[in-house]
Amino acid sequence: MPVLASVSSRVQPLAVAARVIMLVLVAALTLIATQDLAQLRWIALLVVAALPAFLAPEHPILAPLGRFAEVAIVGLAAGSIAAAADVSNTVDAGFGAEAVLPYLAVPLLSAALRRRPTEGAALLGVAAVSMVAGGVWLGEVSPISQPGFLAACGQWLVLGAIVTFAADTMRQLMQPPEPTPQPYAEATRLLTQLRSVARSLPGATLDPGGISEHLLEELRLVAPGDRSAVLSTSGGGRLVVLAQTGADRVDWETTLDSDSAIADAWATQQPQVAGRSQGRSSRRGEVSSLVVPLVAGVRTIGLVILEADVANAYPSSVVFDVTGVTEPAAIRLEAALLFDDVRSLATNEERQRLAREIHDGVAQELVMVGYGIDNAQATLPEGAEETAEELRTLRNEVTRVITELRLSLFELRSEVDRNGGLAAAIAEYARTLGTSAGLRVHFTFDESTARLPAATEAELLRIAQEAITNARKHAGASNLWVTCTVDPPYAEIEVSDDGKGFADDRPDGRYGLTIMAERAERIRGRLKITPRHPSGTTVAVVLGSPGKRDSVRDSVSAPAPEGE
Repeated sequence: MPVLASVSSRVQPLAVAARVIMLVLVAALTLIATQDLAQLRWIALLVVAALPAFLAPEHPILAPLGRFAEVAIVGLAAGSIAAAADVSNTVDAGFGAEAVLPYLAVPLLSAALRRRPTEGAALLGVAAVSMVAGGVWLGEVSPISQPGFLAACGQWLVLGAIVTFAADTMRQLMQPPEPTPQPYAEATRLLTQLRSVARSLPGATLDPGGISEHLLEELRLVAPGDRSAVLSTSGGGRLVVLAQTGADRVDWETTLDSDSAIADAWATQQPQVAGRSQGRSSRRGEVSSLVVPLVAGVRTIGLVILEADVANAYPSSVVFDVTGVTEPAAIRLEAALLFDDVRSLATNEERQRLAREIHDGVAQELVMVGYGIDNAQATLPEGAEETAEELRTLRNEVTRVITELRLSLFELRSEVDRNGGLAAAIAEYARTLGTSAGLRVHFTFDESTARLPAATEAELLRIAQEAITNARKHAGASNLWVTCTVDPPYAEIEVSDDGKGFADDRPDGRYGLTIMAERAERIRGRLKITPRHPSGTTVAVVLGSPGKRDSVRDSVSAPAPEGE
């Protein structure tokens, strides 16, 4: 659109200048060719027909009608001026027509530069018909029978067709040359700027949840209420809750195709006041709601919802004060969301790269080592029992390492499906590892229909994976309990086992706990590690604080692998 606007802005002065120059030129040529002032009536008619081009060049009706009138007058004038020139013996009919036919290029060029090839073709047709009519009926003689007149008319019709259908090339010549794209150089420049800006921000934070909570605290000073929330976009065309305040947890409407103030505010980019709650479950009594879109530039990036249990709580003065707070906050939130996206993309790309390298590198090499051990066992001479036992032990160890690598690949490639949810991703991982280790896995799910931000779900999945992996590798457990509670912006993931706890101070296990703590801190969560009675360990990560909400729990147990 910017390119088209640039071209359109250049069309008007070009068309005006061309018409003025051509009108003066054809008037002078007409006098020279005919030496008859009466023939200037055609020039006067052309001036009248060109008025829409001067006064209303973008009018959808007058401008095209003016161009059609211009080509019709040019065609008729060509016959009349050719006949007058032939009668006066100044020049022959062909050269007489050449006095006015150059003006034909002006309306054709104007239509072509406005990307109207259909109109250009129609103008050519009108020009051809009017040339024939002027050559047959106007003037004391009929120049249509003279080769010079036919040649002149044909020549300008061909030139008009070239002008009409070569417009794209002409537009490209009018546009400034675009620089050759350098995507990696541009990406490097932008990422460098992003790093510098991130370091200079107050608190050096680009956390969407923290920015959203700070925004709600600011709004409490200008518009007190009973509930509030900040929602943003996520995959699947739904909204996710970034932050929320209030005594009770609200199951906010998160779809944008519903009949709600949320959908209206998103579509119109204007604040919406409603007399009902924006939650999925209706509230009794009087409720006032205010939904304010967070707009950065021309894009809606989120919504702020304020609710009060009184009528008419948000008059226009309060709406004005609220928008005064949300407008600068939208820019901060957009920067945080973009940074979150960049970080997630970089993390996912690195995980996929590591998975490819492990699969194509060390995993394949270990498989070949296993084949070599099998061949060595097959060729052992009789009586080499001690060597055979060592080879069997080595083969079992290689098989164990290959299994670990395959589970690591599965972990690296595991992602939260935007349609399945966090609980489904954790359950799939726990079932896979439980089956490989002979663990009986028990699940307890309490997941709201609302979703957490994609980056937050990814971090929670990695924490759960690390906790499950630690239980499988170090705890020596028989049972694993996985609890997943998601009620945005609150979430709690708990992994418990009946193993031996932390009596075994293995460095790799402790390193895994450090990784989990770092991930929890990144999403502003809390990691809790407690002993489980009578044996085992419980690892839990908590995000936000729970609210009052009726929920339905889905508790299932994965069957034990065969042999348990």
